[in-house]
Amino acid sequence: MPPVPPSRRASAGPEGAITRGTTNTNRLRRVDRWIAEQPAFRVAPDPFVVDLGYGASGVTAFELAARLRRRRPDVAVLGLEIDPARVRGADAQLVEVRAGRTPFAADLPVAFARGGFEVPTGSRRPAIIRAFNVLRQYEEAEVAAAWARMTERLAPGGLLVEGTCDELGRISSWVGVDADGPRTLTISLRLRDLDRPSVVAERLPKALIHRNVPGERVHELLAALDRAWAQAAPLGVYGPSQRWIDVVGRLRAEGWPLRDGVRRWRLGELTVDWAAVAPLP
Repeated sequence: MPPVPPSRRASAGPEGAITRGTTNTNRLRRVDRWIAEQPAFRVAPDPFVVDLGYGASGVTAFELAARLRRRRPDVAVLGLEIDPARVRGADAQLVEVRAGRTPFAADLPVAFARGGFEVPTGSRRPAIIRAFNVLRQYEEAEVAAAWARMTERLAPGGLLVEGTCDELGRISSWVGVDADGPRTLTISLRLRDLDRPSVVAERLPKALIHRNVPGERVHELLAALDRAWAQAAPLGVYGPSQRWIDVVGRLRAEGWPLRDGVRRWRLGELTVDWAAVAPLP
């Protein structure tokens, strides 16, 4: 396994570089509801989840725990950050939660600690690691090492969910990575007022964002989405969800290996096998 590049290691031990820390309430709602449906979480013997690089506020970890708790009351969420000041800040927020002075339940199963790609959780291995908006500042060549470092900490059958989104969480995409490597790419869009699906190009995961050029598979996917979105325009009178469902059906008919079904498609979501979009050598 290639090591995390020395230039990306924090001075006091945690592996990785400190992110910008941008955090907004409800920013990660799309990926959270996707995680809640994944077998890696739903049937995990220990539904332990790590929010890696939660940012300047612990709110995304609180929201993650609240959403996942509806599916698994026994969930536990650990927020990890490299910057000790961010850990102190999240701990202070947690005090307010425990005191009942926030909208979150006082007994929310959340804790915070310092850590990076090494995911320092001791003998307890997470079923899910969510690393969102963490790798944007990295080079594409560094992604595989970061994925490998994180996935080696997963419990058997666990899943790394690595991706990015815009500041309001209306445009998101992420890769599902297990111990054997990347498995899926998911695109999730707010359909209301959507001009064209390829707007997600600016928010593709680092492994793909520079591959949106002619000849690359992900470019072909986005072009197919835009084409189908235009063709499905007449269905817009029935609402954007019906239009998107038609779009996904058109892509499936073209042979794209799409997963899930109408229940998830109506959310403005699409999941495709990684092999269909993987960067060319």
